[in-house]
Amino acid sequence: MPNEHNLTLEDLESLELDEFDASEYLSSDEAIAAYLTEALECGDAGLVAQALGNVARARGMAEIAQKTGLARESLYKALRANSQPRLDTVSKVLSAFNLRLVAEVIPPEQRATMPSALGQVETLKKPTIQRSSTAKQNDKPARTKILATKKKALPA
Repeated sequence: MPNEHNLTLEDLESLELDEFDASEYLSSDEAIAAYLTEALECGDAGLVAQALGNVARARGMAEIAQKTGLARESLYKALRANSQPRLDTVSKVLSAFNLRLVAEVIPPEQRATMPSALGQVETLKKPTIQRSSTAKQNDKPARTKILATKKKALPA
């Protein structure tokens, strides 16, 4: 489908442009911090993972693997586009970059425009415990099933 410049995907492919590689431009701690901050502000976990991967490649994946104690292959897998790395992995990788996550209050005038990193937040009510129909009163431990009821959180 043409855009405002009347270019199609075929037109762009025919230009044979080189793919942009952000890791080539991440040469200072300040540039890396600014780049990751922008990725975090988007609220897209996949984009954040990809940005972390770009920084890791800029710094050297083998060096980051050594500093974090994680296998290089695991880092490549966790830090690719559309992956969802665990918080402990993100923390270890940031530490290897000499960075840390910091919570910051969003100014009131920006709150309506900020994307939600969690999308629509769901909270859990107190779980309900039900005894399995096959469990007997004298079973030790009794078989139980925990049912969590989801309740939609109201937007703040």
